Amino acid sequence: MIKYNLVCKACNLVYDSWFSSSVEFDKLKKKNLLNCHNCMSLNIEKNLMAPKLINKANYRKTEKEIQKYKKIKDTIKNYQQFIKKNFKYVGKNFTYEARSIHYNGKKKDQGIYGTASKKDLKELREEGIEAQILPWVEDKNN
Repeated sequence: MIKYNLVCKACNLVYDSWFSSSVEFDKLKKKNLLNCHNCMSLNIEKNLMAPKLINKANYRKTEKEIQKYKKIKDTIKNYQQFIKKNFKYVGKNFTYEARSIHYNGKKKDQGIYGTASKKDLKELREEGIEAQILPWVEDKNN
């Protein structure tokens, strides 16, 4: 995708528009499929554009933002520790195990956790089986 700054030569309206490629812009222009939103003129041209550069000075997070994200990450890690300590990990068999517990009346000493797709979770909910998605933070330092 490419964003062009365009100008209508008839009414001087300046606006931005997205195209799948520079070739696509040229094709549309050649077929007279680009027109001004304001005056409907077909006299549309690319305007001068400056590249947008991102440097570290403009991208730096504030200390407040860093602390906010650290607090959220710490909270998630605390939940993870609780879950690991009090629930049984069933991995990719989560959907199967949840159905077994629900339909076969299996009594579990502890709850289960594992992985499932959003589609699987939706199907479980439609069957009346409660399941939740929780964010999971890997122990790696990224």
